[in-house]
Amino acid sequence: METQLEFDTDVLIMGTGPTGATAALALATEGVRVHMISRWNWLANTPRAHITNQRAVEVLRDLGVEEEAAKYAVPWEDMGDTLFTTSLAGQEIARLRTWGTGDERYGDYLKASPCTMLDVPQPLMEPILLKNAGERGAQVTFNTEYLSHVQDAEGVNVTFRNHITGQDYTLRARYLIGADGARSQIAEDIGLPFHGQVARAGTAYVLFKADLSKYVAHRPSILHWIMNPVAGFGEIGMGLLRAVRPWDEWIAGWGFNMADGEPDFSEDIILEKIRTLVGDPELEIDVQTKSTWYVNQQHAEHFSVGRVFCGGDAVHRHPPSSGLGSNTCMQDAFNLAWKLAYVIKGYAGASLLDSYSLERAPVGKQIVARANQSRKDYGPLNETFRVPGQEHSTEAGLARLHAPTPEGVELRQKLQEALELKNYEFNAHGVELNQRYESAAVIPDPEAGEEQWARDPQLYVQPTTRPGAKIPHAWLVDREGHRTSTLDVTGHGKFSLVTGLAGRAWETAAAELEAPYLRTVVVGEKGAEDPYGAWHKLREIHEAGALLVRPDGYIAWRQSAPVWDVEEARAQLRSALNTVLGNTKQNTPETVGETREFTPVH
Repeated sequence: METQLEFDTDVLIMGTGPTGATAALALATEGVRVHMISRWNWLANTPRAHITNQRAVEVLRDLGVEEEAAKYAVPWEDMGDTLFTTSLAGQEIARLRTWGTGDERYGDYLKASPCTMLDVPQPLMEPILLKNAGERGAQVTFNTEYLSHVQDAEGVNVTFRNHITGQDYTLRARYLIGADGARSQIAEDIGLPFHGQVARAGTAYVLFKADLSKYVAHRPSILHWIMNPVAGFGEIGMGLLRAVRPWDEWIAGWGFNMADGEPDFSEDIILEKIRTLVGDPELEIDVQTKSTWYVNQQHAEHFSVGRVFCGGDAVHRHPPSSGLGSNTCMQDAFNLAWKLAYVIKGYAGASLLDSYSLERAPVGKQIVARANQSRKDYGPLNETFRVPGQEHSTEAGLARLHAPTPEGVELRQKLQEALELKNYEFNAHGVELNQRYESAAVIPDPEAGEEQWARDPQLYVQPTTRPGAKIPHAWLVDREGHRTSTLDVTGHGKFSLVTGLAGRAWETAAAELEAPYLRTVVVGEKGAEDPYGAWHKLREIHEAGALLVRPDGYIAWRQSAPVWDVEEARAQLRSALNTVLGNTKQNTPETVGETREFTPVH
């Protein structure tokens, strides 16, 4: 077949969830032609994902929609007085300060990011992403099903079926993104190898409305775990009451035995279970939806083949435990989008795209394992409450736990130890922010050696300027005297060369390269002053050294020692850029901007 040279769009995205919509927003922001397609007639219609961690909010911040998302969010301070109780109205067993809201961890979270955590249910998040993507030039088509694709050396022909007209048609793009969820047809079509299993446990979910403020407003939290025999089945062994909207819209969840078929969703059964979980036998509820979901533990070995890339649930499938789902989806998209934009614009060689799988597949593997382990970590908590032979007695569990006996003392000690274990689900700051990348888009620092972790890397963030890590957050001061983060003066679609007042050689060298995608940030100058000395404490390089920060905020390369000579600085910077971007000698930073004319939207 003769190769087609005309493209209907640069990037086709199948799926409008957190992965697809974030990719579309990031690409459209950079002026890349992008077309999102969904088989459904609108966006998410159930709350699904909701925890939005600091790294995901940083992505929103970079894309200019953080403030808009915050308007629809449950704020950070209302997210975290997580309850373990016999019912909302009943006897408490324990409380755990979660998502960094407690006194012990609050400062860690403030130091790590300019953004707080938020709780934004998926039906509210997706419209924000899609609307802004559309306003910046992205196209979107609903009621359209992906059928197949064929890729060649220059692009991808993708065939769709319009569900309204019944007609099949083909679009041609330079690249295809499969953001089509946990049953991804695109991942199957390109033969991605998966490890793990799907549907290893089942959970029933009921979305309902009821004013429960008298039970929770004084101890606000998004999640309430009910240690009650009525919901004691399964791996977690507890029921869940999740606040969708404080405090009158909720999800009730409980495990069910898949061997017995689908759970009983009859009106009487639902009402009985929810009344028991709440602890109010007279409670009236308005049931909105009933659904089941299944616990998956599966990840793809790599995320792409040729010009087709998959992300989000298409390549890492796991339960919502630890709140890592949509966050990882958005970060996949953010990682991939700038690379596609740079290749399409001619700033980078196609080999840059190989770094996507190398960087994100290990993250996918990690979070699948973490989310599933978080479910298993409820076991020790349950053991402190369940009395052998009287597992179905709440009264027996409370009496045993509160007994003024040596056994009671030992049991209460075990309860505290079990709660500490749950920090790996609910205060796993390091899991969320300590991601390190290894690929050709990162040049290791030969002087750095292997990273040594001062504290538990799952629980605590370790800021560093080592290549492969995200640039640490530090508060600087802008031209108007307002605080601005190191994340604000970098990113936003460009590489940033970060140096200090003594780094004049770097500043001159960067200007001489005239690369349209490169900015220089001189910390100490107007616009990026460091009066707190915060960056001075974190930078780990000489003031006349330099960091090369990628558009996604990750450090691509650093020169720790001072460089005073402009020619040396220019040679080092040119070499680093060409290596990271996979450029040839004919496609250097001096000429690469001449390949295509784009008008980025910011």
